[in-house]
Amino acid sequence: MRARGWCEGDARVLRIVIINPNSTESMTAAMAAGAQAAAPGLRVEGWTSHGGPPAIQGAADGDAAVPHLLPLVQKASDGGADGIIIGCFDDTGLEEARALAACPVIGIGQAAYHMAALQAGRFSVVTTLAVSIPVLEENIARTGFSPWLGRVRASGVPVLALEADPAAADVAILAEARTALAEDRVGAIVLGCAGMVGLPERITAATGAPAIDGVTAAARLMAAMLG
Repeated sequence: MRARGWCEGDARVLRIVIINPNSTESMTAAMAAGAQAAAPGLRVEGWTSHGGPPAIQGAADGDAAVPHLLPLVQKASDGGADGIIIGCFDDTGLEEARALAACPVIGIGQAAYHMAALQAGRFSVVTTLAVSIPVLEENIARTGFSPWLGRVRASGVPVLALEADPAAADVAILAEARTALAEDRVGAIVLGCAGMVGLPERITAATGAPAIDGVTAAARLMAAMLG
């Protein structure tokens, strides 16, 4: 196996692969661009799981995505990636991916919870559809963040509508974020979908509260982990 990382001149550049477990390539491109902007010292590649569902909304979609995701995890690891990011807020296949990979693997949901707790203490999650709520609540409990959770809330926006009708999606997500801040006694909003990568600045500008995007959080935590 070749040495990990890429060499540019005399500098060794760490190579990170962000793998989208769904088959929507435009979402992969947006995540890769967001991760690269958040951690410019890394070399970020975006890979799409073409056998996965077009969007992951709930446990059934996640279960269908895992068998197609894991070969890409193995490929990235065998190809010398320094780190892998699972680009689904449900942290689809995260534990299985960690068991396969010879490098660190971070889920964007997991990263967002860490960042929100560090930055603001209590947080609420605004996700897409209600079918995703049980998965996220289970993940939050398993990772030990339940004491910091206000509530997991659904905006009613399907994942693919984030691109198909972004103006309407923004209105619904912002409305749910404002409700969370008013009712949940939280200091931050976690945006609970990889397709919301472009929203944090707009949510923060409108509410005055930190809005945490999992892709940005994962890229920054990966850069810190790898030093």
